[in-house]
Amino acid sequence: MSTRPPLNLPARAQAALSIGALGVVFGDIGTSPLYAIKECMAHLPAGDRTEGILGVLSLIFWSLMLVVSLKYLFFVTRADNQGEGGIFALMALIHTKRSAAPRASLGAAVIMILIGAALLYGDGVITPAITVLSAAEGFLNLSDGFRPYVVAIACVILAGLFWAQHKGTKRIGGVFGPVMLLWFAVLAALGAWHVAQHPAVLAAINPVHGLRLLARHPLEIAGLLGAVVLAITGAEALYADMGHFGRRYISLAWYLVAFPGLALNYFGQGAYVLAHPDVTENPFFNLVPHGVPRLLLIGLSIIAAIIASQALITGAYSL
Repeated sequence: MSTRPPLNLPARAQAALSIGALGVVFGDIGTSPLYAIKECMAHLPAGDRTEGILGVLSLIFWSLMLVVSLKYLFFVTRADNQGEGGIFALMALIHTKRSAAPRASLGAAVIMILIGAALLYGDGVITPAITVLSAAEGFLNLSDGFRPYVVAIACVILAGLFWAQHKGTKRIGGVFGPVMLLWFAVLAALGAWHVAQHPAVLAAINPVHGLRLLARHPLEIAGLLGAVVLAITGAEALYADMGHFGRRYISLAWYLVAFPGLALNYFGQGAYVLAHPDVTENPFFNLVPHGVPRLLLIGLSIIAAIIASQALITGAYSL
């Protein structure tokens, strides 16, 4: 039986579902700005810095447009199982069919679903580690004296997340959405601030910059695209969690909050790098001045990373 929310809900209920989707569905992709640009910069070929940054931003922007907005929201989410989506819905279908025919052989569909489940388990281990570690590295922007403790801080947070699974997430689930709403608002504000100071970065909207970067550096394509894809990690949650929130409310959360916040922040980081061509550290935390503002951003980043990791880990445990 589908748990898909009805469409004719009051405006307040629709807003609540959309905000809830921010905390569960977009937690993972919402924390990608913590590390995506940093990794892309590490894979930029030597040469014109401006060309490289505009090319990377163009690839990220159009990845968000084509993979998330077009592929998932326009096409994939229409292929639902009575409102449900993702590997969980497919497993339920296979379980139903095999219950009706218990002697059925292990077919190709079952093997594919088992592979998909294994990939989700792998994602549940790797992605939280990267996200939490990237957030903890924010302390390095306060003082290099934190360097010996960054990994330990990340390990303690991750250990706490995995340990908390047996207690469930019902009590803290209610705060996920509002906190992520604040997170996306901060992403958008910081990005818009730096874009206003260096509006030339908006030229990256032109896909020619991304295509030109790939064409001129064919030997670095694998590394570049491998870094760019970090900007869309977690997009599969749109389909997997469709039964909880509904396609309509996930779409509202993406187009009204998540996508503008992510796009503005990526362009803001690009603007900062263009204005400071010698920068080598993570540009995300440099979007705010030293002192209390940066400390607050680090704290919010760690909370957002915890929420994103909690959602993914919970999905793995549910499976």
